[in-house]
Amino acid sequence: MAFECRGKTSWPELLGVQKAVAKATVERENPYVTDVEIVLEGTIVPADLVPVCTRVRIWVDESGIVTRVPLLGTFLNSGNLKSYA
Repeated sequence: MAFECRGKTSWPELLGVQKAVAKATVERENPYVTDVEIVLEGTIVPADLVPVCTRVRIWVDESGIVTRVPLLGTFLNSGNLKSYA
């Protein structure tokens, strides 16, 4: 079963930028995102059983620099999540 999320689903261009810039960019580029979480590398976060199409986690280092490509939902890399504008 494929899950469908609205709007942009990944932001590879945000690797290496400051967390505040990344958060503002995600919120501006996908108005369906209602929860942008800033997560420090090494933090354990709960896994989701289904994609959360309204959340993006932004992983950062101690300096607040984005260390992973921000992704919408949880299962984007599994191929089970499609996006539509």
